[in-house]
Amino acid sequence: MWAHSSSKRAGQWHPLAAHVRSTAALARQFAEPFGAGDLASALGLVHDAGKASCEWQAGLARVADTGRRVGIDHKTLGTELLFPRAGAAALAVLGHHGGLGRPRDLEPLSHGPSDRDALERFLDIVPEARELQAGPALIPPAWRTDPLVAEMGIRLTFSALVDADHLDTGAHFDDLSIPRVADPADMPALVRRFEANRLAMLAGRKPSSVDEVRAELYESVVRQAIEEPGVYRLPAPTGSGKTLTGGGFALHHAAEHGKARVIVAVPFTTITEQNARVYRQLLGDEGVLEHHSNTEVDDNRLRLAAENWDAPFIMTTTVQLFDSLFGRKPARSRKLHRLVNSVVVLDEVQALPVPLLLPILDGLRVLSQHFGTTVLLASATQPTFEHLSVWKSLDIRELVDDPVELFDRLRRVRYEWQLDPRPTLEQIAEEIAAERQVLAVVNTVAHARRLYRLLADRQPDAEIFHLSTRMCPAHRRAVLKKVKELLTDGQPVIVVSTQLIEAGVDVDFPVVFRAVAPAESLQQAAGRANREGRHPEPGRVVVFDAVDCSVPAFYRAGVAKTLAHFGPGRADPDDTAALAEYYRSLYTGLNVDATGRGVAIQSSRRALDFRAVAEGPVVDSAAGETRDRRLAFRMIDEDPVTVVVTSYGDGERVSELLDRLRSGEGPLRETFRELRSYTVSIPRETAADPAVRAVCRPLIAGDENVWEWVGDYDSQVGIDEGDLGKETVW
Repeated sequence: MWAHSSSKRAGQWHPLAAHVRSTAALARQFAEPFGAGDLASALGLVHDAGKASCEWQAGLARVADTGRRVGIDHKTLGTELLFPRAGAAALAVLGHHGGLGRPRDLEPLSHGPSDRDALERFLDIVPEARELQAGPALIPPAWRTDPLVAEMGIRLTFSALVDADHLDTGAHFDDLSIPRVADPADMPALVRRFEANRLAMLAGRKPSSVDEVRAELYESVVRQAIEEPGVYRLPAPTGSGKTLTGGGFALHHAAEHGKARVIVAVPFTTITEQNARVYRQLLGDEGVLEHHSNTEVDDNRLRLAAENWDAPFIMTTTVQLFDSLFGRKPARSRKLHRLVNSVVVLDEVQALPVPLLLPILDGLRVLSQHFGTTVLLASATQPTFEHLSVWKSLDIRELVDDPVELFDRLRRVRYEWQLDPRPTLEQIAEEIAAERQVLAVVNTVAHARRLYRLLADRQPDAEIFHLSTRMCPAHRRAVLKKVKELLTDGQPVIVVSTQLIEAGVDVDFPVVFRAVAPAESLQQAAGRANREGRHPEPGRVVVFDAVDCSVPAFYRAGVAKTLAHFGPGRADPDDTAALAEYYRSLYTGLNVDATGRGVAIQSSRRALDFRAVAEGPVVDSAAGETRDRRLAFRMIDEDPVTVVVTSYGDGERVSELLDRLRSGEGPLRETFRELRSYTVSIPRETAADPAVRAVCRPLIAGDENVWEWVGDYDSQVGIDEGDLGKETVW
């Protein structure tokens, strides 16, 4: 009996017994660190039991080498077999292709195996599976006391199962003798390499007036890495060397406590790209995996290429991290078990979406208290999360004894406010044009394009640049490289950007203009002014409220609270006490603890309704289970799709990579990684517009998540099609 048809080169078929045994062994290996080895092994052993049926075997023979699916259910039998001992965790078998569902899905399967003939055929070739038919519950005891712990445990066990399944299947098709699994990381060796390269990097930098403060902060924080695992907070002003300090703490802590890996998550792909380059310098290319694409394809062939974070140091985005943590599909979920016994650094934590704070913070609490994960919250604008119910009793350890003193030592800017009377954007453009080196940050892609064009029309020969996520990563990198060269050489330069430049991007302007925004965004923008303290005068930060650039809906609550606490005659956004009061009033005003999406998601989590968490609860079962997607966990409400741009950079190489994906040939995971430099996310609603769809070509037949962009790509602003930038941040 076979699990899969012929491999790519040798033409060998994959024996079913060998596949389920290998999957069980790998799943056990992945789940042992969180005490679910027996459960994961059992799930792996029976996950493909239904393939033992005569009907399925005949179906495999019919479709062999065609690329088509068998189209016959093979998940039900294993689910029925294990349900009495695994309970809701049997959803992992039922969903190992389609995704985790809900306990109701198991009700029709609770009466035992329905296909006795297939069961006996399976038990004949895998006799050890007979022992799974009776015995104590496989759910670890700690999961039975708290449904939120059980929910996270099932997610992690599902991850262990699908990763094991994909690895063994991939090894078969690639004609490997065993699946590819990296050796455990040598964290002490990584620490030694990091420290040696860090000192060499610092020695090669131009001296700065803030170097002494950075060195003191680094040494103080890293000394505390010997403390017990838990949740830590690093309040570090912009320009204080937070990237190196957070990474140094995480690596030292991992080496001290035997953690498996370090995962650094940041809010914007721009920071991921920049920080990944820094960490590669410090740790080497082989030690750092950069994963920031928001695309995971659940196509039958390409899901094998999904990232599984089998590396010692991961650079990713908070979108990728949390959409995976609260997703339900195999491609997204297969990496989750890597969070166990790891150090997770959340950089620029202030950018986490307020409506989703309850599930995010609770998920981090459960990972920390029950699954061995250390969490580090790093930001210049630290939110006071302990005011929310899910963290009220959590012990958060402070890595900086006196944040006020640290912020005072690194104060390098002064704020100016243009709020009343409100200027026009054209007036702001005139002021910007009068500056020699200046950065302007606005709230939406549409505003950035408009301001850029106002400036370009005024000064057609000037060095003026635009930045937004409508530009592919390779394009953004090229722009930032040129901008940094002009700044270093003291040449005139104007940059107009969305907020993607605010957090963590290492640029230093004497003047920054910032459209009015929540306080945390104002302070982050200010971190790009006089960043190195080399200018003789404090950096100027001009906050403006243009009459013809309305505040987008997603910012209005934060802006209202900001203007109540900061502005002319009030505190500046870098006042730590005022920031704490701002966050308290923001959370209270939005009633985060009692209403809204976060509360609904928590309710779905307690019910182990994984589909409701990811796609929203059912609101009208009579109409075919209509779901309220407003109450689903989505880090980006726009629900983006990814397009691959072939008309920027090496278009011939990009086209070659696309052909490789379409054919399913070659190292697909590496192909995806290389393509990410040429991808752009656009809102699904926009992608559905006929005018936009006309310039998109499906990358994979039947998949609506990834397209090839065959329309125009502007050399300055990237994709600019119709209303693409309307009310769109970044």
